[in-house]
Amino acid sequence: MDLSDIEALIEESIPDAEATVARARGADDDDHLAATVVSPAFADESLVDRHQMVYDALGDRMTTDIHALEVETYTPEEREE
Repeated sequence: MDLSDIEALIEESIPDAEATVARARGADDDDHLAATVVSPAFADESLVDRHQMVYDALGDRMTTDIHALEVETYTPEEREE
């Protein structure tokens, strides 16, 4: 699966999200990925809930196309810090 397609899935599902997806550090294949997602929708959400929002955006692709996903989530204000 193309990284830009994964970014688009996240951005379409999470309001006002900006997603960046890359191969995870040290990974030698395309199914171990790292995502950084910034969205105001993360305000007042726990870390677990934020990550669940990202996983929900990817749906079945988490079991078919993506083996592992490192997730970092931020509100725009947190990202500026």
